[in-house]
Amino acid sequence: MNAILAFIPILLTIVLMAGFNWGAKKALPLSWLLAVLIALFYWKIDILNVTAYSFFGVLKALDILIIIFGAILILNTLKISGAMAAINNGFQGITRDRRIQAIIIGYMFGAFIEGAAGFGTPAALAGPLLVGLGFPPLAAAIVALIFNSVPVPFGAVGTPITGAMSTLSTNLSEVGADPTVFEMILTKWIALPNALAGTLIPLIGLMIMTKIFGKKKSIRPALEVAPFALFAGICFMVPYTLIAIAFGPELPSLVGAFIGLGIVVYAAKKGFLVPKKTWDFPEKSLWSKQWMSNSDTGQMVESKMPLYKAWAPYLLIALILVVTRIPAFGLKGILAAQQITINNIFGIDSLDYSLKWAYLPGTIPFILVAILSAFYYKMKIKQVKRAWKLTFTQIKGAAIALFSGVALVQIMLNSGTNGAGLESMLTEMAQATAEISGSAYPVFAPVIGILGAFMSGSATVSNILFASFQFETAALLDLPQILIVAMQGIGAGVGNMICVNNVVAVSATVGCIGSGGFIIRTNAKPAFIYYLIILIALGAVIASGFNPLSL
Repeated sequence: MNAILAFIPILLTIVLMAGFNWGAKKALPLSWLLAVLIALFYWKIDILNVTAYSFFGVLKALDILIIIFGAILILNTLKISGAMAAINNGFQGITRDRRIQAIIIGYMFGAFIEGAAGFGTPAALAGPLLVGLGFPPLAAAIVALIFNSVPVPFGAVGTPITGAMSTLSTNLSEVGADPTVFEMILTKWIALPNALAGTLIPLIGLMIMTKIFGKKKSIRPALEVAPFALFAGICFMVPYTLIAIAFGPELPSLVGAFIGLGIVVYAAKKGFLVPKKTWDFPEKSLWSKQWMSNSDTGQMVESKMPLYKAWAPYLLIALILVVTRIPAFGLKGILAAQQITINNIFGIDSLDYSLKWAYLPGTIPFILVAILSAFYYKMKIKQVKRAWKLTFTQIKGAAIALFSGVALVQIMLNSGTNGAGLESMLTEMAQATAEISGSAYPVFAPVIGILGAFMSGSATVSNILFASFQFETAALLDLPQILIVAMQGIGAGVGNMICVNNVVAVSATVGCIGSGGFIIRTNAKPAFIYYLIILIALGAVIASGFNPLSL
């Protein structure tokens, strides 16, 4: 009974978002309100405590929101200045082979944008670019979404991990663990199994593309380019994994994709591993009506800006992140020490919040580089205002969802202090799940991450909702908490292939309105393959008895 009541707010979120297609900004506030009522009247928690936990959740969400704001601001600045159009145009002369174009733009460039901005922007940018090169709009949408999965766990300079740690910090403090150590090891164990899946995803995506949209409806054209596809996967996943192990969650997707993109573009230009026979889609007159746009998506912006100038802000962002994240440069400690701290929120002992404003990627480098870019591109005041106004408009929904979602989780986490003599809501849920699933729980752990992303449209929100739950359940079952949470993080990335929000967004940008159901059904296949790869890889580690971090 206790576990069922504790689960109702999460269940309400699932029903409203997956069943009734509500957005997170509408569903999560209602779920938070329901959690408040349950906490007050069943768990008998003092109203002051419930208010304090909710306010603490809002403050914790502020860290994430600043990162999102900065990431979207720099993206809008580049779009309005014409820099993004110049970057897009720079890809058009590399190759005429559609398979290679899909890898370079959908996988490599999409991964770079995910590392820099995240939150649905990669597919929304890569999709129209592929259409501009001559891809059927439906093919562009499907491919862009499949490829926007591998970089997601470290998207927007590690925001999904930041979201997970915003709730896991409470769990870790209870067991006396160092959050910094946990975060670094978690990053490593997300990157390692993802390296295997990420190497295969380019080939899997091409197999889907040639099977559905090829002249012969066969995977053979994809297999012909398998050496290049696997090479591209390795070019991204090697730096991705090494950077994750060495530096943590902020740089793997951003810098790894940038390095891989340069290598893959050079290889394509030189014809390295590129099949001699160029592959293309059928003539446009033979395209199915479903493949084509059914709405006006506008024309691509013209830009004569040099490529070095267009790429300059992202290069500067990468440089700043590297310099401020490597301890040897001496800036990491200085920036991290710049904090705004609130102790004993609402008089509750040890309920403390610190905003490391100078260390957050949202402030330095994103907002700083966005301001500098406005001068560098000689943007008019009107253009700068438009970029900022557009960014504020875009994050409204994210702000409401994040504030409500983190507040909801903080109530569940901290509800152990109550007048009813009950365990916390999260512990009650974890105990019931542990009893039902037993040692088979690792089979379900990635699915929970996928479900969270599917219903919320965000890996960050999925981690906020379920990372602590996964941690608690693993602890009860005596499973390695860090590996189960890693399954959550990777699963949240996989869910981006099929989540309703992303599908709707990319469908709108390429003009395939109404094709969402077909896209989800199609992408469910590579998502399932991805799930199996991760389950086998991490499941084998768990079955061996190895625990990267005993808590």
